Amino acid sequence: MEIIDQFDKLSIYDPKEIPGLSVALDHIPVDVYWSIVAVVACSTKLTLLTSDEDHPYDLAPYSQKIHYILNKLKIQLVVCRRQVEERETYLRLKKFFQTPTEVMEIFKALTFTRAKPQPLIDGSTNKQVSIEVLRKKNIFLFISTLEITEEDISDLKPVYEGTKKDDNYKIVWIPVVESWTPELQKKFEILRSKMPWFTVQSLSATVGIKFIKEEWNFKGKPSLVVMNHQGRIENTNALHLVKLWGTKAFPFDKAAEEAISKQRTWFQTVVVKIDTTISDKMIRAHPNGENYIFFYGGKDNEWVKNFATKATAFANDPIFKEAKTGIELFCVGKSPKGGEDHGILGRFWDGIESLFFTKAHKQVDPVTQEIQKLLSYKNENGWALLTKGPHVVTAGHGFTMLRIVEEFEKWKEVIRVKGFEIAFREYHEKLIQSVRHCCRLDCSVCTIFPATKE
Repeated sequence: MEIIDQFDKLSIYDPKEIPGLSVALDHIPVDVYWSIVAVVACSTKLTLLTSDEDHPYDLAPYSQKIHYILNKLKIQLVVCRRQVEERETYLRLKKFFQTPTEVMEIFKALTFTRAKPQPLIDGSTNKQVSIEVLRKKNIFLFISTLEITEEDISDLKPVYEGTKKDDNYKIVWIPVVESWTPELQKKFEILRSKMPWFTVQSLSATVGIKFIKEEWNFKGKPSLVVMNHQGRIENTNALHLVKLWGTKAFPFDKAAEEAISKQRTWFQTVVVKIDTTISDKMIRAHPNGENYIFFYGGKDNEWVKNFATKATAFANDPIFKEAKTGIELFCVGKSPKGGEDHGILGRFWDGIESLFFTKAHKQVDPVTQEIQKLLSYKNENGWALLTKGPHVVTAGHGFTMLRIVEEFEKWKEVIRVKGFEIAFREYHEKLIQSVRHCCRLDCSVCTIFPATKE
């Protein structure tokens, strides 16, 4: 009865937030039943002992049952109290972030909760340092599991070099590991040795891990949370900015993200990561007039070959020489020797996805829609994108883009009147109106935008 009373006092909490309480409350009616049965059995035993009847009545089974129930409830009570404490700590942590005062105190609350703060490891010297080094600093929290690549680390090294010149900024790696093993500890040491910035030795706080997952939407992929010197969150994931623009987007807060995401040369920032030669051609002006580049690719090799053949014939048409227009082709994911390069392909789509995330939760504009549309072609049989210098003219599904070059004779004369760009756009729009394709958008975080054509 005393134990059940303790659970009754905990019933002020929502069982959905305290899972252990829900389990206990579900079993208590059965436990009460066995308590009543045991009391009745004891009463029966007393009656037999005070009567003249010589009738054996063993209470051992009831004793064993009650002891089992009591031990089970005591264990469950400990579990519930721990969950209640975690819940209260989590709410205090949330309140802490809502009214931040100093970044080191916020950092301490996130990583160690009530435990005594452990020293950080300075990757540049491999020595332990007090967390006091973070006081009144702007912090980039590099949050990840132990499943990270050399590329993830190398992306941050230019940022680290920048923090060496400006002591107001520090990078700290927070490894998210819920259950440590000797193998994971060994892997942690290997990864840590490759990072010159600060490292939290272990994120032991369950509450901290829960906060990172729920409040910062951490799903396992590396992220970079930006905190100012007061502990206020400036960006819940700036890693996409780092991957695309590097130190050009420093200090990676929302203001920097807003300014840089408005640039019309968004596609060129992805191309420069996969091929500097073609990126330079996008910037370099055509010697006589305008320069265009067809970027294309897809899952269907036959479509890719077919488009390459017909687009080459299209680009060599004499009308473009007359119009002083140069058109080149670039197949995304093909190595110079002609084989498929999955590394280039992966970096290309990672770049487009990073662009997509920098635009997520912002007002939808034409650039956002173009990025969304292009990303939806990731798993299609074919796609193509036309650029004029560093700017995107349009992107399209393989079916319509192939038809444009196949039906060139139907619209080529418009080029003489309106120019290539306008003529291409108009015919592309005409084809879209006649044939609609349903495309899906696959990415690790689902963000909904208004539907776009094609």
